[in-house]
Amino acid sequence: MPDLPSIAQVAKMIDHSLLHPTLTDAQLDAGCRLSAAYEVATACVKPYHVPRAAELLAGTGVAVCSVIGFPHGNNHTSIKVLEAELAIREGATEIDMVVNAGRFLSGARGYVTDDIKQVNDACRAHGAILKVIFENDFLTDDQVVQLCVICSEIGVAFVKTSTGYGFVKQASGEYNYAGATDRHLGLMRANCPPSIQIKAAGGVRTLDDVLRVRAIGVSRIGATATEAILKAAQSRGLPGPAPHGLAGGHSSKAMTTPAGY
Repeated sequence: MPDLPSIAQVAKMIDHSLLHPTLTDAQLDAGCRLSAAYEVATACVKPYHVPRAAELLAGTGVAVCSVIGFPHGNNHTSIKVLEAELAIREGATEIDMVVNAGRFLSGARGYVTDDIKQVNDACRAHGAILKVIFENDFLTDDQVVQLCVICSEIGVAFVKTSTGYGFVKQASGEYNYAGATDRHLGLMRANCPPSIQIKAAGGVRTLDDVLRVRAIGVSRIGATATEAILKAAQSRGLPGPAPHGLAGGHSSKAMTTPAGY
């Protein structure tokens, strides 16, 4: 496979997701220890978990990412801004915000643009970066492109496919989501400048998934299957050096967290 990444490069693509509604404090601690052991990019946590995550990850090289307006983006803009500012004060350096889908689907482009811009301005003012979650399962291809244009005009750091919780009623009557599809990832990469990175979340669960979306232009993923992905990278013979969690200093049983993405 051309341009085969190292294990460390794969690890630094991962925002380890600790966002499941039932995630306990003990599971948060375990997930942060896993994030440190595998030297991922960030642990992505709920706002109230930011202080604890920042404490556990201090000095590890793993950043804290907080979600805001999660998972449906329906908060007032002023609340999103305050939530982002508080998370940054408490130790987050990356913010994943959710677009207000209802307003966007109502045609209120000005509202949505201002919503994203105000949060992005707050992040920049406090030294953090913003990832904007579209929730692509709610959108047509053209609407995905429209959001790419808005985010490109504002100059956010990342655009992101999904929360992992954007359930849509299927023909069977069951609720599910597609998440990060190759088609949408390609649209997002093609309609954002190189300065804006792409984050795939929702359904990226294996090393093959990671390598596939990386080839499309994705530089960050949201995942709960971090350990399995990186152990597969090691067993597949991806070049080292490997994170210290692959050297036997990590207990997977103690690190189990609920699946989200």
